[in-house]
Amino acid sequence: QLQASGGGLVQAGGSLRLSCAASGRTFSSYVMGWFRQAPGKEREFVVAIGRSGGTTYPVDSMRGRFTISRDNAKSTVYLQMNTLKPEDTAVYYCAASDYPIPSTADRVYQYWGQGTQVTVSS
Repeated sequence: QLQASGGGLVQAGGSLRLSCAASGRTFSSYVMGWFRQAPGKEREFVVAIGRSGGTTYPVDSMRGRFTISRDNAKSTVYLQMNTLKPEDTAVYYCAASDYPIPSTADRVYQYWGQGTQVTVSS
């Protein structure tokens, strides 16, 4: 089970840190990813991190602004979002995959959190 938190309302240029806590004792064996879905749009990949935390794949529009990290001891993955823009407004979802490497494809993620709303005002 995945529980996302940390969303909220922030002004453009601000920052938020999302957290996703996982239950169970096998967190370190999963690739973790963040996705988002804006109103009226399809869900899109944000970034993913490998099992040991050594690999991330931010999409170009978020590279340099969004950073993913994980703490396997706490079974938690984080998404640090800086310099937020109104177009970053969306529901953000964390997801877990037993795929061997991080993937941008949502179909390889077996477990999903409930989502946390991020709203960026202009």
